[in-house]
Amino acid sequence: MRDTVKIYELKGDKKAYLPLLLLADEQEDMIDRYLEKGTVYVLDDGGVKAQCVVTDEGDGVLEIKNIAVLPRAQRCGYGKKLIDYIAEHYCGSYSVLQVGTGDSPLTVPFYEACGLIRTGAIKDFFTENYDHPIVEGGVLLRDMIIFSKKL
Repeated sequence: MRDTVKIYELKGDKKAYLPLLLLADEQEDMIDRYLEKGTVYVLDDGGVKAQCVVTDEGDGVLEIKNIAVLPRAQRCGYGKKLIDYIAEHYCGSYSVLQVGTGDSPLTVPFYEACGLIRTGAIKDFFTENYDHPIVEGGVLLRDMIIFSKKL
């Protein structure tokens, strides 16, 4: 990661980076459920490396609905940089930052390293809302695990 990293809100076509969105949420109709009401942030470091979609869930809760980093740019700190930016940008406007994810060995350690803690679960979320089985890191995803942190 260079010192030239820029994070900005995407104005206009929120599906401009659909292939990137699909890395984090592989079913387009699920993305359609939150994309228009969400705010999209893009991380650019000599080209787009990552994006994040956040939504206002009411009662002071800001939710990360989608965060994705290009495969060749993963493990370079871009995902954490985006989460840190969101937390700082919205501190004072929201009291909690939360994210829902599968109980996967690929995502759980990432969110924990970003300072989020496991606060709940939505039983059978993946099996009831996706039209095909979702497997990540060799694990069939069933329940959505909720992680959060105070802002």
